[in-house]
Amino acid sequence: MNTIKNKEQEVLSRLADTLETRKPNENNELNNNSYVAKLFTNGPDSFLKKIGEEATELVMAAKDGQSKFIINETADLWFHCIVLLTYYNLRPEDVLAELARREGLSGIEEKARRVNKKDSNG
Repeated sequence: MNTIKNKEQEVLSRLADTLETRKPNENNELNNNSYVAKLFTNGPDSFLKKIGEEATELVMAAKDGQSKFIINETADLWFHCIVLLTYYNLRPEDVLAELARREGLSGIEEKARRVNKKDSNG
């Protein structure tokens, strides 16, 4: 099994840092003319649509079973998910921390905890 090296892992953080610079300023003016800046300016519907498209493309790539396309479509999906996180002032590290918290829990147990937590907050 391959382990993620720090350099590869840090790419998520560097990407989030770059995306942060693409957000509009307090007057909703673009800091640059990038694709991501336009996604932010157009609001959540623009990147949510892209997430849906990329997820569908990933499913199709997986059905074809070609590793190169699976990797490329996963990268596209992750990229747009990091755009979403950045828009909502979250970081990839927040998701990694949640995955670390869930590590070792059975999926059934983890889901039951979430359902019970919702019921008690209800």
